Amino acid sequence: MSPATDDAPDCRPIGKDPEYRALLACSAAIGRDAALVQAAGGNTSLKRGGVLWVKASGTWLMHAESRPIMVPVRLGALLAAVRAPGDAAERAQDFVIAEQNPAGLRPSIETTMHGVLPHPMVIHVHCVETLAWVARADAEAVLAPLLAGLRWVFIPYLRPGLPLTRAILARIGTGADVLVLGSHGLVVGGRDTASARALLAEVSRRLRRVPRAAPGPDPEALDRAIAGAPYRLATDTAVHGIATDPASRAVAGRGSLYPDHVIFLGPGIVTLARGETARGHTGPMLVVPGAGVLLRRDAPDSVAALARCLADVTARLDPGEPLVALSGEDEAALLGWDAEKYRQSLAR
Repeated sequence: MSPATDDAPDCRPIGKDPEYRALLACSAAIGRDAALVQAAGGNTSLKRGGVLWVKASGTWLMHAESRPIMVPVRLGALLAAVRAPGDAAERAQDFVIAEQNPAGLRPSIETTMHGVLPHPMVIHVHCVETLAWVARADAEAVLAPLLAGLRWVFIPYLRPGLPLTRAILARIGTGADVLVLGSHGLVVGGRDTASARALLAEVSRRLRRVPRAAPGPDPEALDRAIAGAPYRLATDTAVHGIATDPASRAVAGRGSLYPDHVIFLGPGIVTLARGETARGHTGPMLVVPGAGVLLRRDAPDSVAALARCLADVTARLDPGEPLVALSGEDEAALLGWDAEKYRQSLAR
């Protein structure tokens, strides 16, 4: 199967296309499931008549049916740029069909990945079940029996965008419908929206891990830790498990386990020392050991969403597992990347 790469893409309005409407409905549904997608994370796409319709950077999948979030990209030109020397393909906005993008949206940072996959429909999620597995150094080996019988491939971590896309191209020569991305997430492709969504459900079922229960927060201790600083208690009770469950706290202390953690929570976690208060701190999230989690009062909704993701992932891991965190170099590459700076600006 190879993607359509017509030199003259079909620029007719797509709103009445049943498959496009199915794409929007699927995007909204998975975007509302915090176990699959958090905040502006994750993306979906559909290839139609030489056009790649892909989620816009910084938009939320849950809004797919209520506001414009899809951007039309000239697929043939994008693929030519991916295969050419240099990094022209990294600027996916250069391949947008402007007349069909009245909102001036910018394509997802992972547009090239969607483009090179041969499937008409592609779904990429940061599901907590997958994130818990790909945080392991031996992820490919332990996933093999769980995904047996599926056409799948493991891609070791590389920065999202063109580096990851080119690694995928080098690994999918024999074809794959499921891509497990080390320290990153999950990608599935199908001939249509229904088949891709069914495959996503199957993989998620196979990768299910039972989370540990965590003690609740200590509101009085958290109020003392705030000490007049511009922080508040996390309103999602599950988030406090990062601090109240010693195993989760130990896992979180190992470092950043996936890219969106770095983008929205900053590198690693900030843990207050015994008796320390939030005064003088500026980070989006503070961990108060044994008591709970504090979030900046002025933090965007994405911070709370990624805090919940961290709680869900760490509750599925044991500190004795062979975990691997993103390196300082990996974190710096994400924070210094123009595409991610753009996404952060939209979140603010």
